[in-house]
Amino acid sequence: MQRTVLLVIAFAAGLAWLATGPATIAAPVNYQLPDEVAAFRAGPNLEVVQGNCSACHSADYINTQPPMKDKKGFWQAEVTKMIKVYGAPIDDADVGKIVDYLAATY
Repeated sequence: MQRTVLLVIAFAAGLAWLATGPATIAAPVNYQLPDEVAAFRAGPNLEVVQGNCSACHSADYINTQPPMKDKKGFWQAEVTKMIKVYGAPIDDADVGKIVDYLAATY
């Protein structure tokens, strides 16, 4: 009998949560993105970078990367990470072009 009472109470609590909980949890969130102040720098393969990178990154984001000694190695690792870790759909033929552009212009 005690088990049945506990099940009924748990069921009633679940129904009460369904009646009020999801509406509170799923409320829309509105926010304003900051204005973009940087632009991709002119250079060879700019259109390849814009076509592959702009879907996820602004020029502001790329512009904020720290200065480094081995630019080509850094950007190669970053592009590889975007593909392998984050699943960026970058064609193998575009990888070298993107790395060369980023190493030359950032």
